[in-house]
Amino acid sequence: MDFKIDKRDGKARAGTIKTAHSTIQTPVFMPVGTVGAVKALDATDLTTFIKPNIILGNTYHLYLRPGDDVIEKMGKLHGFTKFPKSFLTDSGGFQAFSLSDNVEIDEGGITFRSHIDGSKHYFTPKKVIDIQYNLGSDIMMILDDLVALPATQERIKTSIERTTRWAEESIEYHRANQKMGKALTQNIFAIIQGGTDRAFREKSAKELCALDYDGFAIGGLSVGESSEDMYETVEWTTQFMPEDKPRYLMGVGTPEDLVENVSRGVDMFDCVMPTRNARNGTLFTSYGKVNIKAARFKEDERPLDPECGCMVCKTYSRAYLCHLFRAREITYYRLGTIHNLYYYLNLMKEMRQAIAEKRFDEFKKEFYAKRE
Repeated sequence: MDFKIDKRDGKARAGTIKTAHSTIQTPVFMPVGTVGAVKALDATDLTTFIKPNIILGNTYHLYLRPGDDVIEKMGKLHGFTKFPKSFLTDSGGFQAFSLSDNVEIDEGGITFRSHIDGSKHYFTPKKVIDIQYNLGSDIMMILDDLVALPATQERIKTSIERTTRWAEESIEYHRANQKMGKALTQNIFAIIQGGTDRAFREKSAKELCALDYDGFAIGGLSVGESSEDMYETVEWTTQFMPEDKPRYLMGVGTPEDLVENVSRGVDMFDCVMPTRNARNGTLFTSYGKVNIKAARFKEDERPLDPECGCMVCKTYSRAYLCHLFRAREITYYRLGTIHNLYYYLNLMKEMRQAIAEKRFDEFKKEFYAKRE
């Protein structure tokens, strides 16, 4: 993987990531395709209307169904899904933690029960990488010990120490495999933990960033803390992360979160918010959120967002989208998802252009002014 910084404006960075499957301009938002599909869309919708250069898949879900061995036989994720650009796969640790009531964490890994059939499974740092080898993702996330907030100091301390040990095991295993000619085009990111505690974040970042990873993520945020706590934690943590490698903030977030964290030096984001909110009737626009099921839209002939260039805003009225949602028509979920993802990806393009033109502060003021 090649990564370079093209432009800077303050702490905000515009960069370029090159993988075996695509060239990715940052800052970038990655649509979430948990089980190998972005909900309500197929690969043609993605490549025609939204045009992401990278999407995210979920190691936990794909391991359980259809099985990483099946995906490997079907041409890995690219052949199986027919999405030709890059994939990032997360480690599955968060899902193993959050979707099961019976999770046990020990020094070797995480034991969990499948949310599908109750079967018992054990994720170790090496097993998670082996699964992602089968998936063929361009960027692999390693197993980490995440902590729900609030948490005790002792629990956070245990988390970062365990995360570092697993990271050391993971990078040693991956580099050894690459020396034998395996997974040469697959890249690997470590995940910084530490809650909102500055000392723990500094310790985790310094320990992990000393290792030979291709990029680094900030994990364990957007899990119940306030937005201000999140922003302060990101601002504190990025100073300990390498300038010459991608910085990924996991599971974040709202359009405001993206703008604030790009201004703090983050390059990569993912979140289910644009797709999930679309299905629930909340659509994002230049002027804020719209609840499309509201009665005031029943006879509204205007496009959803006059400033948006997506095919939905170019073609359909607010009245039609309101009708489709109220009628529970499947077509709505597709159109709403196309719009929200287009909005998110276009927001990233606008930020990149503002960084390149050294006017990010001006862009940020305009962004908030429209919402007022």
